Amino acid sequence: MASTNPKTYEQTAPRKVAFLGLGVMGFPMAGHLALADHDVTVYNRSAAKAQAWTGEFKGKSAPTPREAVAGCDIVFCCVGNDDDLRSVVLGDNGALAGMKKGTVFVDHTTASANVARELSAEAKKAGVQFVDAPVSGGQAGAQNGLLTVMCGGDQAAFDTARPVAMAFSRAFTLLGGSGSGQLAKMVNQIAIAGLVQGLSEAIAFGMKAGLDMEQVLEVIGKGAAQSWQMDNRGKTMIAGKFDFGFAVDWMRKDLGIALEEAKRNGARLPVTALVDQFYADVQQQGGNRWDTSSLIKRLR
Repeated sequence: MASTNPKTYEQTAPRKVAFLGLGVMGFPMAGHLALADHDVTVYNRSAAKAQAWTGEFKGKSAPTPREAVAGCDIVFCCVGNDDDLRSVVLGDNGALAGMKKGTVFVDHTTASANVARELSAEAKKAGVQFVDAPVSGGQAGAQNGLLTVMCGGDQAAFDTARPVAMAFSRAFTLLGGSGSGQLAKMVNQIAIAGLVQGLSEAIAFGMKAGLDMEQVLEVIGKGAAQSWQMDNRGKTMIAGKFDFGFAVDWMRKDLGIALEEAKRNGARLPVTALVDQFYADVQQQGGNRWDTSSLIKRLR
């Protein structure tokens, strides 16, 4: 597991855990659980990815979610969307069918608040607890074990999960009842969308004006314009490099969830809706898998 910032793990009692979904986020997150000496069983829809994980980390794999979660104290999950989440949680081979009573299910998928509430209700019927816990920090945050995790659910379930989840987190925070974690992630993505568009326009303007934009960013990055995006993506935006980080396809999925929720709750998101369409333009340019900072491509 690539890491530029070796993780120091908090001392906590080893627990028997499962991790469902070994994508670019789940693979290293599950790895940190193993490195923190928890007893980890993994499941992935593609068995080859699960085999790769067990080749790199101490732990085992299972062919179905139901088998992976058997006997576990905590089950973690990170998959693609609402439907993917339902597919690993519900049904005869889903996680709920195999979890013992009292188990805590922690879902790190960025999904809708509705599916979080739905699965929380299903979990309660089965005698288990559900925490919606989407993350921020991207692939680098997952690899370095420094994710920010926004949680919704019951205090008791949160308190059970937190010491274990700190293996891959730098902050793991309860923000309210079921669905609150997903709503907070929507706030996060709304804020990022407008910020990246503003940074794109600023850099494109400065380049058109003939400025040395690396020098300009060094200067304004020490003032009120400073942001994580400027510090970490400014120079690569100038260089036209977009082969890392969070993909445009994923951002459009997240913004779609936020825009749908805004229709429900009456919030007005004019800038978010506009930036979502700008990302559609980037997709039309073939940038589906480019980093979200590729918004600047539209302006060149």
